[in-house]
Amino acid sequence: MHRPPAAPRRRTPRAVVAGRAMAAVLSVVLLAGSGWGWYLGRVAEATVNRTDAIPADGNADSGGAPEAMNLLLVGNDSRAALTPEQLAELNAGADSGINTDTMILAHVPADGSSASFVSFPRDSYVEIPGHGMDKLNAAYAYGYTAVDGSDAEKQAGGAQLLIRTLSLLTGLRIDHYAEVDLLGFFELTSVVGGVEVNLCHAVDDSEYSGAVFPAGEQTISGAEALAFVRQRHGVRPDGSAALPRGDLDRIVRQQVFIGGVLRKMLSQDVLLDLGKQRELVRAASESLTIDRDLVLLDLAQQMQSVTAGSIEFQTVPIAGNERDEQGRSILRLADEETLRAFFAQLSDEPEETPAPAPEAPETVAPSEVPVEVYNGSGTPGLAAEATADLEAAGFTVTETGNADSSDYEQTVVRHAPGDEALAATVAAQVPGAATEVGEEASAGTVQLVLGSDFTAVGSPVRAPDAGGSGEPAEQPRTAADTTCIN
Repeated sequence: MHRPPAAPRRRTPRAVVAGRAMAAVLSVVLLAGSGWGWYLGRVAEATVNRTDAIPADGNADSGGAPEAMNLLLVGNDSRAALTPEQLAELNAGADSGINTDTMILAHVPADGSSASFVSFPRDSYVEIPGHGMDKLNAAYAYGYTAVDGSDAEKQAGGAQLLIRTLSLLTGLRIDHYAEVDLLGFFELTSVVGGVEVNLCHAVDDSEYSGAVFPAGEQTISGAEALAFVRQRHGVRPDGSAALPRGDLDRIVRQQVFIGGVLRKMLSQDVLLDLGKQRELVRAASESLTIDRDLVLLDLAQQMQSVTAGSIEFQTVPIAGNERDEQGRSILRLADEETLRAFFAQLSDEPEETPAPAPEAPETVAPSEVPVEVYNGSGTPGLAAEATADLEAAGFTVTETGNADSSDYEQTVVRHAPGDEALAATVAAQVPGAATEVGEEASAGTVQLVLGSDFTAVGSPVRAPDAGGSGEPAEQPRTAADTTCIN
């Protein structure tokens, strides 16, 4: 068993890296594709840093879609550019060493009609070429320390081994690479005027990350945004864990935050504000390091048709939590056949331009929605748990009990004709639940029938079991999705 090279400094917050990388790249891409893109592109190309990130070998062929693009997004947790005042404001701690804690693979098809972003948890247990099985976040460190040269050469070595590792895992060619630093993330969220997020529960992690947020929709930026995506600990008002799924819940936060950045950048508030566009491109390009062959204006042209509704976020398929021979907690990924099928589907080129995503249904305030909760899952006490969570979220539960059957496989939100807004408000609390018009529902009241796929209010329902074991498959989340999360 190989051990990762020892990092010379303390590890830092994990989840922030992918969020700030995506925000930086898309700031340049989306805004460089706007009305005065030539000037913005010149600014970006003149100030962005370059690195030899793409390896000469160990990077798979592009397959049947050579014009598509796979871009690896990582983060640089260096605090070298931060002033003492910024370190204190961000609660950022000391420098982090050379491990990469979160990575996202972005796939853009040749026609630019959509984009798919796949997150890789840092504890994913993978084969690192030349070093055997280890945690994914050790790959960069192995490559960095193996190079006897300048810091820039070491960084290129780390990026190249990380790319070879992910290419071996996915069967995909990684075409481009981008990383961004901590200060860039802070400045980007401040320039756009904050990002809207939606929490199902209030959380308090004042002891560690400084994340103290109420339940519901809210706008965060700067230090609050950093706390939001880096939170690891903390509790809800009832004393339960704020992030019950650990790193996987933190990845959802990253994805939601990126989606919020995209919605904000595509809004008229940003697209019609030339000064704000200039500030965004400046902040993004100065904090970015990209591979030598990535042309930002070419990327902008390829992504001109992308909308928030056509951007999907997913997590690499997980088989479950385990311990390795060193006693460390690891995430065992799905078997090779499942992974290759997942990434092959990801890279399939669309046969035709997909229809625009439907607008989110209208909702109302939770206090305006009477709910009847019925347990059809066969799990005793589930209706009472759901009732407590709904009431904590502001709903009025008028009746609870058992459903007409205990073998509902799918959770259902049932409503009378004309009560679509009421039903949409409840459905937003149980992502993935079916919504239907039913004679059993009285006008003005919504029925929530809990099936065996129900997990908790505020969490997506479990996907149908395909016969394997381990973590249930996640349903893709789009950048247009504003339902609440942990």
